[in-house]
Amino acid sequence: MHLYKSVWQGEYINKSISTFKERKMEVAQVLHMNGSVGEASYANNSLLQQKVISLTKLLRDEAVTNLYCNTLPKSLAIADLGCSFGPNTMLVISGIIKVVEKLCQELNHKSPEYKVFLNDLPKNDFNNLFMSLGAFKEKLRDEIKTEMGPCYFFGVPGSFYSRIFPDNSLHFVHSSYSLQWLSKVPKGVDNNNKGKIYLASTSPSSVLKAYYKQFQTDFSLFLKCRAQELVENGHMILTFLGRKSDDPSSKECCYIWELMAMALNDMVLQGIIDEEKLNSFNIPNYYPSPIEVKLEVLTEGSFTINRPEVSEVNWNALDDLNAFEFESREPESLRHNGYNMARCIRAVAEPLLISHFGKDVIEDMFDRYKRILTDRMSKERTKFTNITILLTKKP
Repeated sequence: MHLYKSVWQGEYINKSISTFKERKMEVAQVLHMNGSVGEASYANNSLLQQKVISLTKLLRDEAVTNLYCNTLPKSLAIADLGCSFGPNTMLVISGIIKVVEKLCQELNHKSPEYKVFLNDLPKNDFNNLFMSLGAFKEKLRDEIKTEMGPCYFFGVPGSFYSRIFPDNSLHFVHSSYSLQWLSKVPKGVDNNNKGKIYLASTSPSSVLKAYYKQFQTDFSLFLKCRAQELVENGHMILTFLGRKSDDPSSKECCYIWELMAMALNDMVLQGIIDEEKLNSFNIPNYYPSPIEVKLEVLTEGSFTINRPEVSEVNWNALDDLNAFEFESREPESLRHNGYNMARCIRAVAEPLLISHFGKDVIEDMFDRYKRILTDRMSKERTKFTNITILLTKKP
């Protein structure tokens, strides 16, 4: 096996497609998963995301097989958008390479060279990501047990709501649990969604419309950018954290943030957090329905929809663990309370919360949030809805 190389690639921005406004830049600068490898890090609290990646493996393998057999590329360019860091990124990449290597053996073809592009926002922990490549290389060599083509890694910091790759440079794009993040908090939401930090049944209709409009704008731009970057008949698999309901404020997709808002409101009542601070904080997320995702793909027009899928996972990633090949270091007593869910959300949202409320209130807030989650999860069966879609670039 050839040596791996890690190369930093600068962000490529096509300003004719996207001009970053001040607020958008602010979100891009503070939005990232908790870095390092500590207790509150994303690397140690991403089991739920790992389960989702495993759920989409069959569709991903099918897409890679179809792509390789129809194109037989000598050089295969793969991009993982919103890669974060930790074991999940390498899980996707290793799976793709294993499928291609198996096909090469079956077809008696020479192994292609692999160009792997790992993209996330600039404050992602790329250092830990690239430090893991040595162990990844050894494990992959042991599992494949045959000589494979050279594999080059590139770090690509930047927003995927802009151009980040040259024209016609990618064969396969993967993104999981990233596209529900918006490029910015929708215009007109601040101070019109008081006491809440996301959509809720009591949110004004103007707030619901603003969130949906921002999703339409962002996802359409994402598709337009990727259409220019993918080769003809290139494939793309996208997994959103979404909803089945037609109602964007349904409990199905908003409950996790509603419970966090309860913790924050308690702190407002006790004078720990200023009320105006709470009223001006909104999570830049949108959980789309399958119909909304499909509509934007059809409207933008660059891709064929091969297969949409909807799945569910429990909030507590340790529930039904036997159905997945994972090992947990958590004691059995923690499997049915809010401890793991609070850690999972903290790994994802803490940088946003610190940037708005300050670091001093974070421990108190997550202690309250954990207690609220524990109470609700002991009484209700709580699940996340996932929307996965396989797209092919039209000729």
